[in-house]
Amino acid sequence: MDERELMAQLNREGFAHTYVWEDGAHAHYPEHTHRTETAHIILSGEMTLTMAGETKTYRSGERCDVPAGAVHARRWGQEGAATWLGKDNSRAAIRIV
Repeated sequence: MDERELMAQLNREGFAHTYVWEDGAHAHYPEHTHRTETAHIILSGEMTLTMAGETKTYRSGERCDVPAGAVHARRWGQEGAATWLGKDNSRAAIRIV
């Protein structure tokens, strides 16, 4: 994957703030929300997302978007993960539910 092209793609879609987010093995974020939509493109490893009663694992090259206000939880795989993350607003707050 060309990381510059991923960043440009997310910017074209309106994600004003893009960056790489990395976490170690089995990192877990409990249920929370964001004020704005977020896009996650998996660069390496895997991320399991639970949202709206469904759980899905995303692997390298796959993308998932989380709508603004959606309650969701994330867990990284046994090798951790790196994702290209796009947010509509760099000041978007996270709220733990």
